[in-house]
Amino acid sequence: MAKQFPEIDEKQAAFIGRQKIFFTASSAGDSHVNLSPRSTEHLHLLGPNEVAYLDLTGSGSETAAHVKAGGRLTIMLCAFEGPPLILRLYGRGRIAFRGSPAYDAFLERHCPAGEPLGARQIVFLDVDLVQTSCGYGVPLFDHAGERNVLDRWAMAKGEEGLVAYRREKNVESLDGLPTGLPIDESLSGSY
Repeated sequence: MAKQFPEIDEKQAAFIGRQKIFFTASSAGDSHVNLSPRSTEHLHLLGPNEVAYLDLTGSGSETAAHVKAGGRLTIMLCAFEGPPLILRLYGRGRIAFRGSPAYDAFLERHCPAGEPLGARQIVFLDVDLVQTSCGYGVPLFDHAGERNVLDRWAMAKGEEGLVAYRREKNVESLDGLPTGLPIDESLSGSY
């Protein structure tokens, strides 16, 4: 049975820390609903009502567009090993683009080795509801490791190629909503 909580407690934080994958879901107005899987490598708990993840360059930037349009954001984690559980974090998102003070502060704290190649933005989630459910229907899976395809792709593009790619592919959503990505990345900001 589902249980709801006003914040992430210690037990839930420990569960989040053990997971290898999470999913984000977002939408705004009549836009398509976006659902994306992500590695927990760059997911960080910042407090009982705040999480953030470093978002790498991809073929779209739907989450940023939905957040900019005032849409909601949900993060879901599932136990694919061990006792069954589904944990959802509901709330509102905020985006910090490369070069913004919030982006730089996040990197300094959570990426001591420096900015990962292909990094594009930080997605913050201000959590207003935590919900757990049984997870009995979630299958068991073994984690075989992380793929290195995105890293190889980013290395082949290089910094200038990544900037050009983001300008081409990440400025607006599938539905034509602006993502807020600065065309000139030296003028980065947050929202």
